[in-house]
Amino acid sequence: MAETANVKPYQNEGSKKEQVESMFNRIAGTYDVMNRVLSAGIDKSWRKKAIALLKEKKPQLILDVATGTADFAIQALELHPQKITGIDISEKMLDVGREKIKNKKKESQIELIQADSENMPFQDSYFDAVTVAFGVRNFENLPKGLSEIFRVLKPNGTAVILEFSKPTAFPIKQLYAFYFWAILPLIGKIFSADAHAYTYLPRSVEAFPEGKKFTDIFENIGFKNVRCYRLTFGIASIYAGTK
Repeated sequence: MAETANVKPYQNEGSKKEQVESMFNRIAGTYDVMNRVLSAGIDKSWRKKAIALLKEKKPQLILDVATGTADFAIQALELHPQKITGIDISEKMLDVGREKIKNKKKESQIELIQADSENMPFQDSYFDAVTVAFGVRNFENLPKGLSEIFRVLKPNGTAVILEFSKPTAFPIKQLYAFYFWAILPLIGKIFSADAHAYTYLPRSVEAFPEGKKFTDIFENIGFKNVRCYRLTFGIASIYAGTK
């Protein structure tokens, strides 16, 4: 299995981090529409289940890493926190998110900042909870990014990570592979501003250390009470851990 750092959107020069930033800046305008189409809207229910894991904790300061267009950050408002901070490497994705937040009149509750997930501009032990939706497989250095999440969490704080995974049961495994490797890139090529984004997606999911491989990394970082919840036949998984 390829290392995630070696799976890049483009074949040209530049680090994965630089290429991911460029890719998301290119597709920012169509990202939300493509997401709804390609997932048939099921990603909303996945986010809702991830957020539900934090309800008992009642976190007041939440960090949403790789926030993109801020869907996860906006959904986290149902936890009634004092403040949500979203960070992302792509300024154009954040611009789309800021417009959503403005339309919902939630600027006082959600702040979006351009920042590197692997070098966060926050003090140690600051946030009650950290969330990430479909972002950790884009990290150039996965352990470093997870270590940063651990660093900025308060003791007993919780990290909840939602990420794609791969089904294993017949016939879902075969149908999923056909859709991911054949249909999805075709739709992306027709409707997206950057077809590479939708060939990168299945390659990055294929390379990602899901399931026990991921929970092992999570625990090695220092997280306790690590859990993995598989969703929709294993198409996505939620990982949760406590500092």
